[in-house]
Amino acid sequence: MSKIVAIVGRPNVGKSTLYNRLVGERQAIIDNVSGVTRDRIYGTCEWNGKSFTVVDTGGFVKNSDDLFEAAIRVQVEIAIEEAAVIIFLTDVTTGITDLDEEVANFLRRADKPVVLGVNKVDNSTREISANEFWSLGFDETFFLSSITGSGTGELLDAVAEKLPENEEEEDEDELPRLAIIGQPNVGKSSLTNALLGEDRNIVTDIAGTTRDSIHSYYNKFGKEFMLIDTAGIRKKSKVHEDLEFYSVMRAVRAIEESDICILMIDAQTGVESQDMNLLGLVHKRRKGLVIVVNKWDLIKDKETNTAKEFTEKIKRKIAPFKDIPILFVSVLEKQRIFQVIEAALKVYENRQQKIRTSELNNLLLEQIERNPPPANRGRIIKIKYVTQLPLKHPAFAFFCNHPKHIKANYKGFLENLLRKHFDFTGTPISIVFKEK
Repeated sequence: MSKIVAIVGRPNVGKSTLYNRLVGERQAIIDNVSGVTRDRIYGTCEWNGKSFTVVDTGGFVKNSDDLFEAAIRVQVEIAIEEAAVIIFLTDVTTGITDLDEEVANFLRRADKPVVLGVNKVDNSTREISANEFWSLGFDETFFLSSITGSGTGELLDAVAEKLPENEEEEDEDELPRLAIIGQPNVGKSSLTNALLGEDRNIVTDIAGTTRDSIHSYYNKFGKEFMLIDTAGIRKKSKVHEDLEFYSVMRAVRAIEESDICILMIDAQTGVESQDMNLLGLVHKRRKGLVIVVNKWDLIKDKETNTAKEFTEKIKRKIAPFKDIPILFVSVLEKQRIFQVIEAALKVYENRQQKIRTSELNNLLLEQIERNPPPANRGRIIKIKYVTQLPLKHPAFAFFCNHPKHIKANYKGFLENLLRKHFDFTGTPISIVFKEK
């Protein structure tokens, strides 16, 4: 089950304001997507011990009156398909409109949990007016003000209650789950077909959690995994903005369901802002990552160092996430596509590895003593020992006397130290400081 929460509703009810409050200002990498009408699409929220992805459906509607209601309707349909929980946001200052009724009708027919938020309830008069919205028929209705934050806590309590538990409580015995993500037309469908197109009798299509999400079982050449197909699921005969929104929702859903993400980029365009947003979300969700540069055969006048220079350019762009495998392929020519799978499964191994506490302390403590955390406000900080936490991704707890006074740049030093001694290529590392 995914952990996607979609905010839906007609324009100007405060969806983006609520979104910004939920994800906060610290989402520096993943909350800015290029495009005038597509600002702040998705980010991460943590509440009651659960971390989930919030998708803002606002800003995707064409300004044409002809397409206005149709575009709203398509977005609600997409959100219903892909999200685990829907926040249906309305505006108390306008009352219930025809468009609110239409959205409510879609949501009432959907087999998804819906939480109704009545926004802009910031005084007693509006609180009385907001009672009108109970007539929409949703049991869980909350009066809130996205600007001031009042009422958002109760709404989030209801949302978090409906979400699955965090990954440490998931089944550990599953096969690796690889998802191919990226912008439209970078070759996701071609790579999927190249991997699964031959010897189809070995491949079994298994229905996923939604009616059009396909998890394909791969068992060839000694490699076994589940491939989450995000490409070419179905055609949408709607406006371009809805196609792009649909592809974004599918990518977010795939990231949520995967262990390792294969981010495909076009060699002709390089890393673009949408790629950076996907990369940021992969990192925030603590998934493994492999970057695949497709259509390498179309780059003319290649020299000995062309791939090396291109790699360095990508690493500068994606900094500080530099420890990521980067491969150059041509899916059309079937060049190096099996290396993609090998790299992804190696990242999966890196993400799964467990390191003994004694080995960690023997290797790290001496170097930490030579480079201790800087003193803060006269407090001498001493790290006593380190241990790995029992999560599905690499996470380490450093026990010390003043955990709240260790600065962020020292956390980066410790991460580099871990990467120096252990192979965590392609996987994010979580570091926490606890008092001892």
